[in-house]
Amino acid sequence: MPPDSHIASKFPLALFRPSLRATLILVPLVIGALSLALFLRYGIIQNTAIGLGCEGGEESFTCTVRLATILMFTWDVFGLVAVAAALVQLWRPNTIAFGIGVVFAALGLVLYNTRLSAFAVALLVISLARAAPKAR
Repeated sequence: MPPDSHIASKFPLALFRPSLRATLILVPLVIGALSLALFLRYGIIQNTAIGLGCEGGEESFTCTVRLATILMFTWDVFGLVAVAAALVQLWRPNTIAFGIGVVFAALGLVLYNTRLSAFAVALLVISLARAAPKAR
């Protein structure tokens, strides 16, 4: 028995992990966010016919969604929200901050906010090494 094993047995460190229930909710949310981001990017933003129509003055819901999405990734909204949620998750681990961080990081990785979103993913991975709130 190593000399420090009795110390480890007195103070077990429970790391933050989303519960099974939370995971079953987060996985479809992330898949939905990725699906939405891929549709927005390849179906609306990079679609030449839609782009020419919207730039030509067409006023439709599709053009409004296209413009709003373009403004959001121009202002780094997806990446900034992902980093903010990841910092909250790193400071006080909880499932909601983790979920918001993962969903917005997924959106940002597909919708041109790769640097901030990748940084948020790295922070979220590091946050998994934090102690769970009940263990403090």
